[in-house]
Amino acid sequence: MKTVTIDNVQLNLAHPIDTTAEWIGQTEPLRQLLACWLTIDEIDLPLTPRLTGPPGIGKTTLALAAAKQRDQRAYVMQCTSDTRPEDLLVTPVLSGKGTISYHASPLLSAVVTGGVAILDEGNRMSEKSWASLAGLFDNRRMVESVVAGIAVNAHPAFRAVVTMNEDSSTFEIPDYIMSRLQPGIELAFPDRDDEIRILSYNLPFSDEEVLDICVDYLQRAHHLDLPFSVRDGINAIRYTLKQKKTQPDLDTKSLFDQAIRQILGDEALDLDRLAARRQSAGEHLPNMRLGDFFFPDDDPLNPDAPEDS
Repeated sequence: MKTVTIDNVQLNLAHPIDTTAEWIGQTEPLRQLLACWLTIDEIDLPLTPRLTGPPGIGKTTLALAAAKQRDQRAYVMQCTSDTRPEDLLVTPVLSGKGTISYHASPLLSAVVTGGVAILDEGNRMSEKSWASLAGLFDNRRMVESVVAGIAVNAHPAFRAVVTMNEDSSTFEIPDYIMSRLQPGIELAFPDRDDEIRILSYNLPFSDEEVLDICVDYLQRAHHLDLPFSVRDGINAIRYTLKQKKTQPDLDTKSLFDQAIRQILGDEALDLDRLAARRQSAGEHLPNMRLGDFFFPDDDPLNPDAPEDS
């Protein structure tokens, strides 16, 4: 385990992610992310963008691939609803000899060593946790650990990105933090050719028949705006192939349907009906605030109306 000493405090650093991640298709989000991390002048600073999109679409893979392209080590910090400020920076650990050692989080390890920090599913964290990082993502580029009693200036090569899922189990990030996590880079579902390439890359042992069945299913789901992703497809193909090994006489499509039923649920077998149910339940309605129920969008009395109205 590597260590570093800051203000007479020895920190044990986290291990970077050892990955061979490749990004397939959708070159524009990768280009935009790499552009955010550029500095074009001595006094210029890198941006900390946020990657948004449905779960399983490849946001973390994109960030890892970008770090690899820059030849930098990547550190992934998994964010959850109970992530505490000290979890993001330094955790004290009591050893068997009664001494305390300080362990740097993946985020702080990237800050110290000049790596790339990926805050995965950042909008699952509370405002209190985000507040502890405010100085790291603005022009100060520094962070303080109350637990260790140290202030850490970011290495010049330090870069960061935040991935965010779009679902109901996330927090709304306060504006003063969102203003530091700019710009937003949105990932869309891949088209058919890219989806086949992604599945083939991840499952080189799969035969074409099950790949075609899976891509037909996923493309239909994307068309209906259903949140089934490549990750779901990979799991479905894996299970289909494993089932086929033990039941070689069964039809591949039947085995794939069984995999979908067990992985995504019975409703996922009828995509049209599922899409209609989601729409009737209002799952695709835009987010509305209280003022929207009383005033049009451009009415000056609507608190969310544009300033020029």
